[in-house]
Amino acid sequence: MQLINFNEITSSTPQWLWEPYFPLGKITIVQGDPGDGKTTLILQLAAMLSRGQLPHMPDVEYEPFEVIYLNAEDGYGDTIKPRLEAAGADCSHIHTLSEDIHDSPITLDDSRLEGAIRGLNARLLILDPLQAFLGAKVDMHRANEIRPIMKNLAEMADRTNCAVVLIGHMNKAQGLKASYRGLGSIDFTAAARSVLVVARDKNKPNVRVMMQIKNSLAQEGKPIAFELREGSTVIFLGSYSCNVDDMLLGAGGSYEYNEAINILREELKDGEKPQKELMEKIEHLELSTRKIKELKKEMCIQSFRMNNQWYWKFKI
Repeated sequence: MQLINFNEITSSTPQWLWEPYFPLGKITIVQGDPGDGKTTLILQLAAMLSRGQLPHMPDVEYEPFEVIYLNAEDGYGDTIKPRLEAAGADCSHIHTLSEDIHDSPITLDDSRLEGAIRGLNARLLILDPLQAFLGAKVDMHRANEIRPIMKNLAEMADRTNCAVVLIGHMNKAQGLKASYRGLGSIDFTAAARSVLVVARDKNKPNVRVMMQIKNSLAQEGKPIAFELREGSTVIFLGSYSCNVDDMLLGAGGSYEYNEAINILREELKDGEKPQKELMEKIEHLELSTRKIKELKKEMCIQSFRMNNQWYWKFKI
């Protein structure tokens, strides 16, 4: 061990597969309840990368990215490949690792992973679900066992500049904050630079929302909604107003909230309007008093009294 002065360290900026959600050379965890679309979302990302397309810059063409995808729950031939094809993937750029009877199971700290990444110059490694790649003797609830595994995985991601995505199920505990609903030790979350939660909007059966609950490299990204269509295809709907803990409790997201924003933005664009008139415009959306307060804060709307009547306007 030797001392290093910070003057000898070169500053650098993060690189991204999808800014600010999926950093290169770091660990990202994507978690959610079973059936809520985690794997479908990640397969869509893999498909886009295989075509040389980045989600946040869909109109810019790149060379196709090499992707490694390991799944311990679904069949590659009857489930994974059909879903990739439905997403428009170029499957010649998506790979997995086969195991024969003499091979030991692949684990998170397996040197074979780094060998495969370097051999392909892969930019994305997906392990789905992460619990299946811990190894038979590892207790996922013990920090002293998880911490060195995650440290080794993070160092491998950094050495190879490959984005490592771990897909995880959430525990069934209700009422906990999202950051405490991941299965196993909190050290999983601690080691990741980005943690995402995928949940469904109970009011819109086909709509899912990707929400970021941790970002150690940049400001947390806005929630992104996507729609699941026939054949497991994904249509991105754009940013979405919701609260991750409410979504996990089944409170739903908010087409209603977004619609209220659109109405108020249009109504107030030319100046103040009476509060009573505005409330009548959004009354059909049935927003709670708390949600209306959140909406006003988000939109920078202030209330003021004039001629014995309350008005709303945008803050200057």
